Amino acid sequence: MPIPIRRAESADLDAAAGTLAAAFDDYDWTRWTIPAEGYRDRLEQLQRMYLGHARDQGVVLVSDDLRGVIALLPPFASPPTAEFQREVARLHGERLAVLTQAQIPAQPENAWNLATLGVHPDSRGIGLGAALVQAGLAAVAQVSGAAASVAMETSGERNVARYERAGFTVTATTLIEQGPTVYSMVHIAAR
Repeated sequence: MPIPIRRAESADLDAAAGTLAAAFDDYDWTRWTIPAEGYRDRLEQLQRMYLGHARDQGVVLVSDDLRGVIALLPPFASPPTAEFQREVARLHGERLAVLTQAQIPAQPENAWNLATLGVHPDSRGIGLGAALVQAGLAAVAQVSGAAASVAMETSGERNVARYERAGFTVTATTLIEQGPTVYSMVHIAAR
């Protein structure tokens, strides 16, 4: 039975940010880039900001029960405002310096960015993440055409195989000194 996935509405974003905060609670990248003090609150605030930007500029999809979320940004998205960037810097606090020093390869030109994907821990193992990825790729194809590519990064080694099953390939592996390993990946649609 297919899992119902739909475009997020503004009213969904707070709950969706809560889902992402739960999904990323023990994630290497967020644990490395967000201060331990007030971590969960900072994480949820950052996720809410990013979801709002992605909904305004790209595509945010959710499961009907809001236990799964995916956000994608098009290559033509406007950059966040200066106010947005200041708030992001405030929430990252003293960890902003390590975040800005990370040397991760640029994503391919004209590729969409799979900015985030998260499934609430209580809803893992039922295929929700895979359904969100497929729905996200379909939404990108609908907006940009069947040949659109989608790029992303993950610092979860287990995630690599999951994304490979969806047609992504690893394009770079970045070992960050005293930080997580980041896998850059891309999905190139059949032409």
